[in-house]
Parts: sequence; structure tokens; C-alpha cells
Amino acid sequence: MKFGVVVFPGSNCDQDLVDALSVGMQQEVVKLWHKDHDLQGCDFILLPGGFSYGDYLRSGAIARFSPIMQEVVQHANRGGYVMGICNGFQILTEAGLLPGALLPNVGQKFICDNVYIRPVTTNLLPTRNLDLSKAYKIPVAHGDGRYHADKDTLRKLEDNDQIMFKYSSNIADTHEMYNINGSLLNIAGVANEKKNVFGMMPHPERAVDPELGNTDGRAIFESILDMVNA
Repeated sequence: MKFGVVVFPGSNCDQDLVDALSVGMQQEVVKLWHKDHDLQGCDFILLPGGFSYGDYLRSGAIARFSPIMQEVVQHANRGGYVMGICNGFQILTEAGLLPGALLPNVGQKFICDNVYIRPVTTNLLPTRNLDLSKAYKIPVAHGDGRYHADKDTLRKLEDNDQIMFKYSSNIADTHEMYNINGSLLNIAGVANEKKNVFGMMPHPERAVDPELGNTDGRAIFESILDMVNA
């Protein structure tokens, strides 16, 4: 299994992802420059967080036109795995690989904090081995994280089991939800209809190393690896 982390001008979480996967999860990882057209044989493509192109115009709106994204879209259309985290999630919605959009947070403030998210389903690759009754502590760092979609899209997401995570309280076995940024249905992550493209606002790569005091993010990567390497 070979992972590729795309690097855009303004990406600042690319090395976090590389370290989490290569050191934390002992996986083969390469960086893919945004101007390249070669995915270097990677099986799983990751779009990291940050501020691609300075978030000018709109978060992710310019990055989706980077040369590498042509290859990412083709990879996804062939059934290849793609996952975007934070700014990467924004890029995937702008590219049309994921439904909906990420709008400015309610309150117009940047949120940088540990939050809790709860998996909604175990029918998606990143949540396959997660505990639906557990609230996972995962850091967030975003100004445009408010998930928005029209009513029809939200209904399809629910009916097709495409909602990956929702923001939650930290109390196990409850359905209490916390809306940290105004996201509709408290959505923190979704998948595409074919369930091979994933996006989430929280940063699981920042919760892998024990030295950071939180390893809840490991479960998400372990879920991916268990399924893919099976």
C-alpha cells in the first residue's frame, strides 16, 4: 500500500500526514507536487490541510485547478482512494469529488481546538473498525469548516450512508451533538456516492503520536489499513 500526499503552495499539514503514516503507521509515503502529472503509483491519495494558494477567492477554489488534480480526479473516477483533510476536504468539494461545500464558521472565527467526533457508520473505509458508541478526540483548525448542502443532498447523504463523522460531546453512548461551526446535521466528514472519496475537517494525523498526548486518530488510519491490506 503506497500513500501519496499532495503538496500545494500554502499546504502546512503535509509533513504531519507524512510523519503520521510513515513513522506512526509504518507505511510507504511520497509527496506529490501540485504541478506534477504523475501519482507515482500511489494507491491512496491524501490532500492535506493548510491554506492552498492562500485561500484566495475561496478555500480550495484555486487548488482544484492544479495540474495534479486532473490525475486525482481520474484516480477517483477509476475507483481509487482519495481523502482530503481540512483544506483537502474543501478542495475535494470544489473539485466536485464530494458533495456540498465548506462555508465560513458561524461566528466568523477560526477554531483551533480538540473536539470530539462520532462515526455515523461502519460502512465507510475510514470508519470500518471504529466504535459507533465512542467519541473520538481529534483536533480541528479551520475558519471555513461549516458543512452546507441543499436538502436533497443531505437526504441522499443520509439514505446512502455517506455521512462519515458528526461533531459530538465527549460522553460515550450518548447521541448528544455539539455544533462547533454551524455545520448542517453536525457533519464533520462525508464520502462520495461510490464510497472511495472521503473528506473530513478534523485532523486525525495530529492524533497519532503518543507524544502529542492523543492517539485517537490512529484508529482512523488503522481502519483504512485493515481494509486495504486485507
